[in-house]
Amino acid sequence: MSVVLIVEDEILEQEFLKSIVIEEILPEDTILTCESGIEAIKLSKQYHPDIILMDIMIPELDGISTIESIKKFLPDACISVLSASSDFCYAQKAISLKVFEYLLKPVKPNDLKQLIQKMLEMTSKRNILTQDNPVIKNIDLKEPCQNSIKESIEYIKEHFREKITLQTVASNAFFNAKYFSHIFKKEMGISFSEYVINLRIQYACKLLETTNYPAYRISLECGFSDPSYFNRVFCKQMKMTPQAYRKHIRKLTQKYQLTDLT
Repeated sequence: MSVVLIVEDEILEQEFLKSIVIEEILPEDTILTCESGIEAIKLSKQYHPDIILMDIMIPELDGISTIESIKKFLPDACISVLSASSDFCYAQKAISLKVFEYLLKPVKPNDLKQLIQKMLEMTSKRNILTQDNPVIKNIDLKEPCQNSIKESIEYIKEHFREKITLQTVASNAFFNAKYFSHIFKKEMGISFSEYVINLRIQYACKLLETTNYPAYRISLECGFSDPSYFNRVFCKQMKMTPQAYRKHIRKLTQKYQLTDLT
């Protein structure tokens, strides 16, 4: 049996969240609701919720401070933040507290459903492992953020030749754009824009090597809307123009072909 706690001081928003959660959980599961941070801590101590949906701007104690307190006695609670605030300071703090996800309001019903399904799946795995291994208290499951980044990488690889944006990819992963940008760079070591440009330049090199397309067409094929910008980026990355790269590759190919003949 799962226990879900919704912490939201706006009654209409609380009812909306509750209606979505009811659709995803089992009849024997429990839903708790409250409107303040202090009340959330009391309910968490009493009922030990598996899943918590937390607003940031709530009375008595803000959401981040409330999560911090709850994590001290429920370190494995699966907590997601739903906030109308785009202040990156909140997202940074949420990252340090290892929240499951950070969504910016308003949240679409389908996105919320998928979030709850993911949270239920994670808590289910944790409960199964705990039952099989009673000695284990803190289970080292894959970090949700790492999973989301892996999924996002696959999405980027499929769509980098299109007009892809940070906002698009973040929304696909159910993340606030600023939060996603931070965790992407943390996990990958480079920014989102740098990663996309690297993919585009790699693909441009492939086209220069295997086709006779002019540079302007290659720029469009790779997702660049401005050929002059493509040239600048290519020169910066490869230390030569696209035309020079093509000539260089062809010379190398001819050289190796002659070597094979001899």
